[in-house]
Amino acid sequence: MKKPENRPWKVLESEYVARKPWFTVRHERLELPDGTVVPDYYVSEYPAWVNIIARTRDGLFLLIDQYRHGLQETAYETPAGCVEPSDASMLAAAQRELLEETGFGGGEWRQLTVIAPNPATQNNLTYCFVATDVERLGDQTPDATEDLRLHLFTADEVLELLRTDSIRQALMAAPLWRYFYESRERPNK
Repeated sequence: MKKPENRPWKVLESEYVARKPWFTVRHERLELPDGTVVPDYYVSEYPAWVNIIARTRDGLFLLIDQYRHGLQETAYETPAGCVEPSDASMLAAAQRELLEETGFGGGEWRQLTVIAPNPATQNNLTYCFVATDVERLGDQTPDATEDLRLHLFTADEVLELLRTDSIRQALMAAPLWRYFYESRERPNK
């Protein structure tokens, strides 16, 4: 199946409204391919993100729980984070994030997919990795603003979390659903 034809919008004017950590927004005036002018369009700029579906040698999934102030709730997530300028690659960023958030590392790694958080108003991508046969290498070393707990779940338990909307972050749920679909792993019920 071929990709759709790209039909970019013409940027007539662009200026930054805010340039702060975690809040960089630009205002643009745009012209659509049919000539329609959109006077006020806002784009949020973010660095690339990574997330990791990690499994131990005995097949358990590593998830964390973390409070998210936007929804004002604590939910389960896969280990994830921002790509730092010092990361040599997306894979290196993913390996760093897994180690920081869980204390686990090593194993076999592959990129599963690259998805866009919200391509209508955000300019970044999320690189999703699968890490198998990971093992504990040390202690968790979360960032100062992270208060997270590590959990090890079976495939049955992760699927139940997905089915009950207990993994709320779409950038994590979508790759997990894809992982289960592609692996055809059918846990016992």
